Amino acid sequence: MQSNKKIDMKQVQWDKFMVYIIFVGVFLLFSIALGNKGFLNSNNLLNVLRQTAMISIMAVAGVFVMSAGQIDLTVGAVAAMSAMIVSLILQATNSILLALLAGLGFGCIAGLINGVLVTKLKLPAFLATMGMMQMVRGSAMWITDTAAVPIDNSTFCKIFGIGSVAGIPVLILWTILFYIIGIFIFNKTPFGRHTLATGGNEISAGYSGINAVKVKIIAFMMSGLFAAFAGILYAGRLQAGRYSYGNGDEMSVIAAVVLGGTSMSGGTGSVIGALFGSILMGMINNALILANLSSAQQTIVKGLIIVVAVAISNIAQKKKAK
Repeated sequence: MQSNKKIDMKQVQWDKFMVYIIFVGVFLLFSIALGNKGFLNSNNLLNVLRQTAMISIMAVAGVFVMSAGQIDLTVGAVAAMSAMIVSLILQATNSILLALLAGLGFGCIAGLINGVLVTKLKLPAFLATMGMMQMVRGSAMWITDTAAVPIDNSTFCKIFGIGSVAGIPVLILWTILFYIIGIFIFNKTPFGRHTLATGGNEISAGYSGINAVKVKIIAFMMSGLFAAFAGILYAGRLQAGRYSYGNGDEMSVIAAVVLGGTSMSGGTGSVIGALFGSILMGMINNALILANLSSAQQTIVKGLIIVVAVAISNIAQKKKAK
């Protein structure tokens, strides 16, 4: 009996550190294969972190949503719409505060609607958020007839996109801040525990006094809020609002969260794991570009990563259930 317990503990540890093992292995592989093409260049590595900042921030809230046993496909569309709203308000008023309130407010409202659709109307999260994704993306295209909205406010762009502090890009600093907040909420507050309990067994959570409906709605609102902030960073970095921002980001967020150790069926999650999953995705994208793969080949590899991520999640879940 003692030997069986030791084996089980080893298995749990293996599942827990899977993303870090894969991360180190992939980094070493690319370092050897693409070292002569500039993969290890400090500017290239910083560029990877800058490019993955938006996905990384959305992945923080993605951990809460998926840990609660839900899924949110609207994050990319919400990011695009938020960027458009912020850009239009800056163009009209030049007020950074008003633009931020409007952009973030839209994200919260979108998340609230998702939460209500799933909890009150009992719609499957996949279908509800897929429908919302289409409506929000279409609205972002419609309000400017697919035209880009340039941002002339240099202060906004420096704070939320192209600036740096002590040589560290602000996009990386924003990512660090959001992960500090996310890790604290997930690991140190009752809401984090309630999220895991809701995703693990909603009926048992209810008997324990946990309001599962409230937990899910808050998780969706967090997802909308974080996606909206990602849209603000898109706008700041690219100095414009465009309806196409975040296109496909929902798949990248799901892959990053699942690779990071969060189960798609809920009940388990890791915020720091999602960060490594996100950077891993960005690192792979960067390596594919350095390897001169076509956009079609890059898309194939991204799809393969998502399949592998889901497979890893299912295998780990089945082993823990035994």
